Amino acid sequence: MSVELLRRLFTVDEYYKMLEAGVFTENERVELIRGEIINMSPMGIRHSACVKPLAELFILRLAKTVTVGIQDPVRLNNTSEPQPDVSLLQRRPDFYETQQPQPEDVFLLIEVSDTTIKYDREVKISLYAENNIVEVWLVNLTEECLEVYRQPIANGYEIVQTFQRGETVTIQALPNVTFTVDEILGY
Repeated sequence: MSVELLRRLFTVDEYYKMLEAGVFTENERVELIRGEIINMSPMGIRHSACVKPLAELFILRLAKTVTVGIQDPVRLNNTSEPQPDVSLLQRRPDFYETQQPQPEDVFLLIEVSDTTIKYDREVKISLYAENNIVEVWLVNLTEECLEVYRQPIANGYEIVQTFQRGETVTIQALPNVTFTVDEILGY
């Protein structure tokens, strides 16, 4: 006889109550994905060395056009609140003081990935598609390329492109702003 194990899934509101109650320490890196509290992989030097210049690039290039979030939560639905490495959001006068950004606020989410590439592709990018995030970039540090996902559909993205060093890319919502893949990958 086999027994099916049941998981206890959480809502975003329950997740915040746990944070407020001190269930997690201030320095613990966790995020809520499909109701499960996931320990985020420790950020390696290469990963953080990519996120910092990305933050600077987007802030300098897009100041006053978008709000740039760095490893800030985005509330996708009632059971998922991931923390993408970079988020480009619609500007709001309160800078999202009253609520976390929602899918309709997002122009672009960026995940920087080296050791978590499989998880980012299979779990996070599909989660973003399910919640109608219009564009996602996966900065693939292992293969030194940029994977661009556009036009969400039920099981992923209709358009998936890979850009290499020397090529340029634009953000779908901001077609007049061009970036080189070298700028995105850094170093």
